[in-house]
Amino acid sequence: MTDDPQDHSDDRAAASPPEASARRYRFSIVWLVPIVAVAIAGYLGWRGIMGRGPDITIVFDTADGLTSGQTQVKNKAVPLGTVQDVTLTPDMRHVEVKVRMSANASPMLTDHARFWVVRPRLNGASVTGLETLMTGAYIAMDPGVPGGASASKFKGLEAPPGMRSDQPGNTYTLISPSLGSIGQGAPVFFRDIDVGEVLGYTMPPGGEGPILIQVFIRKPYDSYLRTDTRFWNVSGVQVGLGAGGLKVKLQSIQALFSGGVAFGLPDKREGTSAPTAPKNSVFRLYDSNEAADNAGYRERVSLVTYLTSSVTGLTTGAQVTMFGIQVGTVTSVKLMLDQKDGTARVRVGMEIQPERILPLSEIHRDTMSATIQALVDNGLRASVDSASLLTGESMIGLNFVKKATPAVVTTEGTALVIPSKAGGMSGIMDSLSTVADKIAAMPLTQVGDNLNNLLAHSDARINSPEVKQAIVALRDSLRSVQGLASDARTGMHPLFQRLPQMSAQLDSTLKNANKLMGSYGGDTDFHRDLQQMLVQLNEAARSLRFLTDFLNRHPSALITGR
Repeated sequence: MTDDPQDHSDDRAAASPPEASARRYRFSIVWLVPIVAVAIAGYLGWRGIMGRGPDITIVFDTADGLTSGQTQVKNKAVPLGTVQDVTLTPDMRHVEVKVRMSANASPMLTDHARFWVVRPRLNGASVTGLETLMTGAYIAMDPGVPGGASASKFKGLEAPPGMRSDQPGNTYTLISPSLGSIGQGAPVFFRDIDVGEVLGYTMPPGGEGPILIQVFIRKPYDSYLRTDTRFWNVSGVQVGLGAGGLKVKLQSIQALFSGGVAFGLPDKREGTSAPTAPKNSVFRLYDSNEAADNAGYRERVSLVTYLTSSVTGLTTGAQVTMFGIQVGTVTSVKLMLDQKDGTARVRVGMEIQPERILPLSEIHRDTMSATIQALVDNGLRASVDSASLLTGESMIGLNFVKKATPAVVTTEGTALVIPSKAGGMSGIMDSLSTVADKIAAMPLTQVGDNLNNLLAHSDARINSPEVKQAIVALRDSLRSVQGLASDARTGMHPLFQRLPQMSAQLDSTLKNANKLMGSYGGDTDFHRDLQQMLVQLNEAARSLRFLTDFLNRHPSALITGR
């Protein structure tokens, strides 16, 4: 029997194992967590690398308020970096602050950038940085004007700058012989409005010469400055005593503590106006508003006078007045001693400003000497007068003296020398001295002796028989006059009673005469004679009435006369 091949193939197929099929695994959601974590870490790393800016070093004098990893660098309250490390410099005198800046701050890091620490500060009457009491100190940044060179090391400021780079305005320079109480941050006033501040000051080389004061004036107030603008000091309190009483002037509380300066629009004389001052212009700083006003007068006449009386209280800058109106200032007060003659006098130099009295067009230097001579011929004299009895301040008064001794105006270089006269208390004392000299020249001793002799012999003379007889005779005469007046009054009484009746009859006669005259009329001699007679009768009647009234009031006149 033969095997079937098909059967064998079936058996083999039945005996062989089945083929294995490959199973596909599905993605698990658990793997999302590490993938997202890696993605976030990568993004943060990439962002940190891309947002990381340069590292810079800022040198300060102290690290007060600065903390590594916390203190931020800000500009306009926007964070631009973080302090990484704070160390001392090798010389142990300063502090180096390492700061990691952000990438967007890279264009600002130039040599024009400035850094300072914002902390609570008391500057005069202003308080700044109070917000740092809660948030802590931070480093402020001012990028400065664009276009500077890139830098990585900076010198920090110990105080905030007075002017930010993005603040519109201009800087100017003031020159002054002394700084006074003006400090950094002091305000600048224009018509009592705060328009700027003092940035700082620069001492001259070697300490000799004027001090340079830098000020910043904001827009649009900087356009008010002209080339002839004048600045003056408004620091502290100004106290004055004048005709209106006690005057106290205070610019502001801030100016009282930190000082301040002010400026105003210059006077427009003769219709002229100066051009606008460019930035960085230099101006002079005057001590007061009065000194600034005096500097505005261009025309000046130099005068000199010599005084032989006391000049107590007279100093440089004192007023020169005429009729109480200021016409100039005192420029010098110097004691002059003549060794040959052994005499001394005080030389007082003055500057008269004719523009205070005359328009500029009427001032001529060629005729000024003749004008002064004419004033001196009319009695113009210089004297020391009291400006304030409370402070003892003095001034020069140009007064006109009646019947003054003629004087000639001379010259000393370009100055005119005018005569003087003692004034004020010295003038009063001189007048009293003159009166005392005249009294001392009187023979008071001889007059006193004569009075003593007269008083000593007066009793004897009064008690003499001649005086007694004269007194008795005078008494008898008075009695006789009194009796005569009484008799005259008694004898004239009937006449006085008839006088009114006589006056009435005379009036009646005049009336009848007027009627008679009216009946005649015409321009005849009889009419004229009659009219003249009536006029005379009328005057006689009026005289009789006057006589009657006078005798009624003064009956004794018939004896003693009128």
